Amino acid sequence: MAKIEADMTIEEIVEEYPELIKPMQEMGIQCMVCGEPVWGTLKDRIVEKGMQNKMTEIITQLNSLLDKK
Repeated sequence: MAKIEADMTIEEIVEEYPELIKPMQEMGIQCMVCGEPVWGTLKDRIVEKGMQNKMTEIITQLNSLLDKK
C-alpha cells in the first residue's frame, strides 16, 4: 500500500517520514527551507519543477525507500 501520494502536503511527508527529506532534495524537490517544511503538496512541488512527466516514478521511488526501512 502506498504511503506517499501526490496530494500529501510536504509538511505531512516531512513530519511522518523525515528520512525522505534528503532523497526528495536529491530528486530536485525542495521540501525544507531554514529547517521548516515548504508549503503545498508533493504534486505542487513536482509540477513547479516541471517534472510532472516523472510524478509516478518519483512517488514510486519514495514509497520504495519507505518499504526498505
